[in-house]
Amino acid sequence: MKNKEDKRIYTFSKEKPAKAVLKMSLPLVAGMFIMVLYNLVDTYFIGLTGDDYQLAAVNLAYPVMMVSVSISNMIGSGASSFIARSLGAGDRETATHTLTAALVLTIVNSVLVMVFGLLFLPDIIRLLGARDNTSLYTKQYVVVILLGSFFTMGSYTIGALLRSEGSVRYSMTGMLVGTIINVILDPVLIFGLNMQIRGAAIATVLGNVIGFGVSALYYLRGKTLLRPSLNKVVPSWRILKEIYWVGVPASLETLLTSAAYMVNNNLAVTYGELTVAAMGIAQKVLSLGSYVYQGFASGTQPIMGYNFGAGNTKRMKDVLKAGVSTVTVTEILLMALYGTLAPLLIGIFTESSDVISIGTMVLRHLMFILPFVGTVSMCRMSFQAMGKPIYAFAITLIRQIGMYIPLLLILNKVFKFEGMLCAQPVTEAVMMAVSLTILLYVIRKTEKSFQIEE
Repeated sequence: MKNKEDKRIYTFSKEKPAKAVLKMSLPLVAGMFIMVLYNLVDTYFIGLTGDDYQLAAVNLAYPVMMVSVSISNMIGSGASSFIARSLGAGDRETATHTLTAALVLTIVNSVLVMVFGLLFLPDIIRLLGARDNTSLYTKQYVVVILLGSFFTMGSYTIGALLRSEGSVRYSMTGMLVGTIINVILDPVLIFGLNMQIRGAAIATVLGNVIGFGVSALYYLRGKTLLRPSLNKVVPSWRILKEIYWVGVPASLETLLTSAAYMVNNNLAVTYGELTVAAMGIAQKVLSLGSYVYQGFASGTQPIMGYNFGAGNTKRMKDVLKAGVSTVTVTEILLMALYGTLAPLLIGIFTESSDVISIGTMVLRHLMFILPFVGTVSMCRMSFQAMGKPIYAFAITLIRQIGMYIPLLLILNKVFKFEGMLCAQPVTEAVMMAVSLTILLYVIRKTEKSFQIEE
């Protein structure tokens, strides 16, 4: 283990499972916590304006960011899965070609998102659930986010590519620098230049610009295991197939989540626009727990992909067990924290007693997803790592279309607002059992196929 490549590959192939999971995941969990700040910082500073309608607009605009992330996730997840499997199989040339193709595809996709988003802007604002008091604010925020699509999407994609080769620290550094820039610029633009909600959006985009630039520098300075190559700008059909085979289901998962989010907002707005503001605060506070499990799942993904490429199913099962155990314990501790401190946490972002009261109730209902949702995410990421996205997509369809949205509508109709809040915890509890069952079945099936090939 004399050089960086040896250390990265050793973590994937020989490190003790629990230690490997922690080594790959903890920097990502820290990085994901930084991503929480991206969401919370805008909410916090907009809350200081005392305008709850601007606060609601930030929440209403969030699905636009989710769509951008889902498209970049399509390229990032698909490419990183194939890169990890290629490295596991000893095929570094294909890994380099895939890296280059992913960066080119991100440029193309970001331009398309910006152009189509601006062309259909009025329809998008209506679809988001904005009403008379929030429509203008939502539009101001969304326009800026669309104009900065390349850097938002590029930041997510390049982070996934760095993680695929084990360069987790480099990925985290880009996120950290971008968030610091966002935190500094928010008060300057919102209050100093009196740009209000538009200033919050500009600060977010500029944070992504700097974060992307920092991550790109690692490639330009030759600090990474792989480097983009101008000779490999045009992707092969095999690479395109592998990227989209894994990436499209991963992207659809985020898109379906975004659709569910919009259904949720459109139901919530019937209880008043301040309810939307309260739900937005609670959901973003809860996102700390969400990003923790995403960090563990993303950290485990390249280890699973490498060992699948190497045909080592025993290590895959050991890594999965270590990952599920760790993330479940962590999320239970976070749930206890939310239950105890809910009013204080909501009160950080608003002085409105109505918003604090509603937000506390929302947070204390939604926190019950945490013991279950980490395992669901871990299973889904494992399927992507193995290059078997159809199973990940099946979990997504069952989760969002088969369970969550129908439960959301039914429980809202029968039990009103509080019933609506119970839909997601019930969904995640059922999906944990479903996801683990499917994944263990697929690993056993894969193990048999490897034995036959031997």
